[in-house]
Amino acid sequence: MRAAVLSRHDLDGLTVAETAVPTPGTGEVLVRVDTVGVNQLDLNVIAGTGPGAQAQLPRILGIDPAGEIVAVGAGVDPERVGQAVVVKPNIACGVCAHCQAGDEADCPRQTVVGVHRDGGAAEFVVTPARNAMDRRGLDAAQATAVVHSASIVINAVRTVALTAGERVLITGAGGTLGRAAVAIALARGADVVAASRRALTALGEEQIIQAPDAAALGSAVSGGEGFDVVLDVSGHAPTLRAGISALRWGGRAVFCAASVDSDLRIDARDFYLRRKRLAGVASARYDDVAEALALAAAGALPSLVGSRYAFDDVATAYRDFPRKGEGKVIVDVR
Repeated sequence: MRAAVLSRHDLDGLTVAETAVPTPGTGEVLVRVDTVGVNQLDLNVIAGTGPGAQAQLPRILGIDPAGEIVAVGAGVDPERVGQAVVVKPNIACGVCAHCQAGDEADCPRQTVVGVHRDGGAAEFVVTPARNAMDRRGLDAAQATAVVHSASIVINAVRTVALTAGERVLITGAGGTLGRAAVAIALARGADVVAASRRALTALGEEQIIQAPDAAALGSAVSGGEGFDVVLDVSGHAPTLRAGISALRWGGRAVFCAASVDSDLRIDARDFYLRRKRLAGVASARYDDVAEALALAAAGALPSLVGSRYAFDDVATAYRDFPRKGEGKVIVDVR
């Protein structure tokens, strides 16, 4: 099979090469891949930094493939062959206290497709059967765009217990996670303010703030009525700081993007005296993924599909990724 194999930690070390088709083991399925997304985590693997440093090279990239089950391993219902699926990237251990409580997103021993094991930027990928989730009628590109991004947002919204009528600031609202966050918060009945560095088209009745940097955002949201919740998907620590500063008494902040600026500085006294809370969300539960796919299938989410690349151009897709606009960058494998 053809696969995007990373042999050293730079883009020149990424080639589309012929490799053996993997065989599903016990509890696993073999998926013939149609699409896979381009993600910040892929860039971390390519650079050998952050969570990507855990990848042992050579490694096939791709955390969120979608396709069709073509074979199953022992212990898997053979009737799953032919099922259209998308792969949940984070694989929970299944035995720790978090997993036993149904909170697989916080499993401390979870592994990730395309990082700890070969991923889906290939014609075929093997994954645990539980992680190959029914696409619910979505086409492959839509499912790839939703499976990780929208699911993390659903986890974040649940983590801060967002309720109808609360005022929420969504920072980084122009990206894939941001568009999903706006739609999901609106569906929850929240009063949404969407902040982005670039102009946005409204998805509903949200207020839009265009702020080119964190200082401009801070000026735009300071001195007002404040926010019950800040949901940051910008991956930018100064932007998160501006949001935290704008929280009301007892406000909750949650961020779910690998920060490109990790030096987060907050007013500790204000944070303490005003009873603020901060949480990080890096993955999703299995039921979060199921909910995200159901919302997309019901038309409750905007299209999250952005630029598309042929498989032979996968290295170009990774190279272009930081400069792309709205939507998930999709690689068409088949």
